[in-house]
Amino acid sequence: MVNLLINEAGIVGIVILCVFLLILLIILARCVVVVPQAHDVIIEKLGKYSRTLNAGLHFLTPIIEKKVATVSLKEKVADFAPQPVITKDNVTMQIDTVVYYCITDPKLYTYGVERPVNAIENLTATTLRNLIGELELDETLTSRDTINQQMRSILDEATDPWGIKVNRVELKNILPPRDIQEAMEKQMRAEREKREAILRADGEKQAAILSAEGEKEAAILRADAQKITVVKEAEGRAEALLRVAEAQAQSIKMINDANPNAAYVTLKGYESLEKVAEGNATKIIVPSNLQDVSGLAASVKAVLENDKPSKK
Repeated sequence: MVNLLINEAGIVGIVILCVFLLILLIILARCVVVVPQAHDVIIEKLGKYSRTLNAGLHFLTPIIEKKVATVSLKEKVADFAPQPVITKDNVTMQIDTVVYYCITDPKLYTYGVERPVNAIENLTATTLRNLIGELELDETLTSRDTINQQMRSILDEATDPWGIKVNRVELKNILPPRDIQEAMEKQMRAEREKREAILRADGEKQAAILSAEGEKEAAILRADAQKITVVKEAEGRAEALLRVAEAQAQSIKMINDANPNAAYVTLKGYESLEKVAEGNATKIIVPSNLQDVSGLAASVKAVLENDKPSKK
């Protein structure tokens, strides 16, 4: 009986020892903290902030220190639902925003504000309403970059005490009312038609100008060509007359140098009469003293010989 009690006591002791060792292992395991890259871990000591653990292997004091939160240092994207805003000219529209932010101070992020993302969303909505309320519809649609920069500056300053850095803010969609959209589409269509009409008129004007300039240049070229043609023809006629005169003078000179006799002169006179007879004239006058033609030719020869020395 005694041995049985001793055995039971030993079993109970072994079980207690095993439980103790298991609890000790669990406590030791919880004291080892492995922080991954781009993360920080907030540690509290007896309920008070103690330190921030960076990436790597760390050991905590058992029971006294505990891990409170793990904060990611990566850049985050918050896509907020569309918010109703009213412009300066009383047009209500829906605008949704996208905010790019990152955590620069894990301690401020953990203890600075409750539900930081919700706080950023509310701050974005109020800031957007304030900015859009100072702009008219057309300015809102054409000033996205300005609105983005102003919102980023305001949000970055407001979230700095929370350990948050706002890197970028984008207006994702701007949705005016349906009637405003239809009016804008009609206006854009009218502007496109106006630009089309202006471009068509400019094209026709340029075409007419180019056509007129072409006709003017063509007329000038035709006039120049006609002028050159007339000049060339006149020069050709003058050259021909000059050549004929030179040929006649050369012929007379050659005849004079050859000293023709009376029979040759008489023969040339007959040939001249023959050519006259071949014409279209219905009447031919033949001189009565045709036999004296040789004498006339001799007289002409004498005159030519008298004129020859005077030309020299």
